Amino acid sequence: MALLNREKARRFREKSMQRLLAPAALVLLYLFFGFFGRNFFSYNTFVNILDASYYIGFLALGVTFVIITGGIDLSVGTVMMAAAIIGGTAYRTWGWPMWASLILIMVIAIGFGFFNGFMVAKLKLPPFIATLGTMMISMGIGSIVSNVRSAAFPPRTEADGWFRDIFKIITEDRFAIPTGAVVLFSVAIIFHIILTRTKMGRYIFAIGSNKEAARLSGVNVEKWQMSAYVVSGVAAGISGISFPAVYTTVMPAQGQGFELFAIAGAVIGGTSLAGGSGTIFGTLIGVFIMAVLRNGLPSMNLQAHYQTFFTGVVVVGAVLLDMYRTKKTTEVRVLTPADAYKGDMALAIDQKKRELAEAKSAGDSKKVGFLEAEFKKLHAESTETYKKMKAEEKAEAARVLAEEKAAEKEFRDLLKNEK
Repeated sequence: MALLNREKARRFREKSMQRLLAPAALVLLYLFFGFFGRNFFSYNTFVNILDASYYIGFLALGVTFVIITGGIDLSVGTVMMAAAIIGGTAYRTWGWPMWASLILIMVIAIGFGFFNGFMVAKLKLPPFIATLGTMMISMGIGSIVSNVRSAAFPPRTEADGWFRDIFKIITEDRFAIPTGAVVLFSVAIIFHIILTRTKMGRYIFAIGSNKEAARLSGVNVEKWQMSAYVVSGVAAGISGISFPAVYTTVMPAQGQGFELFAIAGAVIGGTSLAGGSGTIFGTLIGVFIMAVLRNGLPSMNLQAHYQTFFTGVVVVGAVLLDMYRTKKTTEVRVLTPADAYKGDMALAIDQKKRELAEAKSAGDSKKVGFLEAEFKKLHAESTETYKKMKAEEKAEAARVLAEEKAAEKEFRDLLKNEK
């Protein structure tokens, strides 16, 4: 029981440390640019960071579902742009009302999500190949429908520009209110609930952890694997609405490369490319890290391509961290007698702390004094004994190593004499 409690405590500490890494990196990065950048601690910069987070953020939230299943979606960026440019063409060229054009954007993106899911789950195509094909198909369809022309959505000064207020309200005195942050966090909360509180989320994690084991357990792998790609399509549709709401004009093939930033945001946030592990809020933090980089580097007079370089460095670091985390999770840890003693004493000290807290809350001063003396004695004894046991283990390890080296030298000398 004690060994089990120590293992649970160790895993809890490791998970807590992993969850704090991305938020800590975001805060440190923001403070760094704030102190060393030019006018970074300003409201306009804050709004720009949020504006840069919307379309990549929605894409990353959707692609998190796919990556957790052990798959990949390379088409989200071009699907987003294809849906947006077709919606813009429907409004400008075909005379559709704005609300119908926005619904069309969602329908097209979700349709591509179904298409990806069908190819991966039903036709058993590798996700990389299936979504790579969809990336090219969506680029082509967007260019064909728009006749290789950009689609300009109405400005907010027009009546049909009402949808822009969903993501940013600009008052008469030019004050910007980033309402899109509410939309982004609302979608993140909904996706988090789906991933952690529903059957769909449980099965998606199960498929990513071990697809065959999930199938043998009675999970409809094809259905739930397809659902992950559909969620990615839904997210691409929302992103397809947010992009023209912030940037006005949509151009053919503009979305190529956005999928890499979406995947990078998920990976930076702790989603494992091996599948079976990831969080929505971690992905959101990863997206904000990239948005801070995008706005922070220009404040230090560094050109835009530095963002790509540093984002790549962060992604490589995140993948290396994920590999280390996976290795630590799967490795068998053998406790030495000193480590076992330390774990047992830590549990005993925690128990003594709880007894001391109860005595203080009860106002029993006599018991408090006794327990404080016991606590100090126990802490000193455990520290001293642990150091002594560790020293003995190190000495024993050094002795064994010296004997091995001596035996190896003796063996080499024996081989030389035989020659």
